[in-house]
Parts: sequence; structure tokens; C-alpha cells
Amino acid sequence: MLPELQLGQRVRLRKPHACGGYEWVVVRLGADIGLECLTCGRRILLPRRKLARRLKAILPDATDQAQSSPQS
Repeated sequence: MLPELQLGQRVRLRKPHACGGYEWVVVRLGADIGLECLTCGRRILLPRRKLARRLKAILPDATDQAQSSPQS
């Protein structure tokens, strides 16, 4: 099943990037998905099916966490 992704969404892949980072942010949508490494800033393009195989988790955004936590 191909995941529904949105721009700016953070994802974690199964294997680390050469820099050692696991987390990426979605910067382009289409037939190919554009990802930017959050550790080194490198950008890559992956076909949707290849990304679906490599994807481990879709991470919550920092803005989602701030909105869901109660404010005092």
C-alpha cells in the first residue's frame, strides 16, 4: 500500500543515510517523492513504490505536538 504523504511531513526510513541520519522531510510530491535529509540536508528523489518499501514510520510534526499538548 502506498502511503499518503504531504509536503513538510517527516518520515523515518529503514536504513540510515551515508551521514548516519534516519529522518527525512518531504519536499516534493508526484510520481517521484523528493526527500531532504534532516541531518546533512542532502536531497534525493525516490519512486513512490521504492519509498513505500523503505519507509519505517511517518513521524508527527513538531507543530502537531505543540497543538495537541495542553497549554497552561
